[in-house]
Amino acid sequence: MSAPEPVPPDPVAGPPAGADTEVGPPPDDDLVWGTLARWRAERRRFAMLTVVAARGSTPRKPGAHMLLSEAGERIGSLGGGAIELLALEQAREALARGGSALFTRHLAQELGMCCGGEMSVFIETVEVKPRLFVFGAGYIARPLAGMATACGFAVTVVDGRPEWAAPERFPGATVRCQDAEDAARALDLTSEDFVCVVTHDHALDHRIVQVLLKRPLRFLGMIGSRSKQRTFLRRLLGHGFAPEEVARLRTPLGLSIGATTPEEIAVSVLAQLIAERRGVTVEPGWERGAAAGESESAGQSSPEGAGGAAAAPGEVERP
Repeated sequence: MSAPEPVPPDPVAGPPAGADTEVGPPPDDDLVWGTLARWRAERRRFAMLTVVAARGSTPRKPGAHMLLSEAGERIGSLGGGAIELLALEQAREALARGGSALFTRHLAQELGMCCGGEMSVFIETVEVKPRLFVFGAGYIARPLAGMATACGFAVTVVDGRPEWAAPERFPGATVRCQDAEDAARALDLTSEDFVCVVTHDHALDHRIVQVLLKRPLRFLGMIGSRSKQRTFLRRLLGHGFAPEEVARLRTPLGLSIGATTPEEIAVSVLAQLIAERRGVTVEPGWERGAAAGESESAGQSSPEGAGGAAAAPGEVERP
């Protein structure tokens, strides 16, 4: 009779995932990338932490990722322990100031971890894309939407004309075929949003602007000439808008660069939007808001802006 086979000993339980060990938690790339896509779709601001270099014994290797939302939610892991605590602290600071950060630490000598290696972690703040709403889908709107999308704006184009508000004309942008005045009332606009009014109809422009001047926007601009500017200012003041409300309207729209074609005018408008986004003060080449109306009443004329220099046929200027 053969001897019974020896019973194997009970396995030794390992430390919990994320503990201060040389073996980190299992790969979590799918969860990290799926969450990243969801947070961006939800317009959430967050930090992405990435191990970019590792030497010796470390809990995670290059390519490991972790996400930290502005609200404090964490996805993924850099291996736990003191290195992860430090990385989260650095990520919170990056979220507070914006931008990115890179740090390197020796796990044993500097952090007192059992691992004897060294890790470098890069932290990047993933900002919410600024939203740009373009009212009007004509000659200027098309190049403006395309270039603004390429420059990192989340663009929505609004026009009630189906033949103009065609998605294929605005790749990368959201297109709403809806009456522009109704959309101006219905859209959930915030104090971080940019709006450009470039419709085909002066009367429609005026109605849209009246709605939008009461919304908390970061930027509100309207295409047109200096004569259109003066006319609109008189009408807005006559409708009871306060001078400080009227002063929020940027018109003529765009920087004064001598633009003549729709594409050039779109460039001048986008340059103004980027300057506002980056907090750069530029000389607009025109007088803003109520000040322009005061100049006119004193017999002065305000200089031409890029948007009023030359309008695309049928787009802005009408007899």
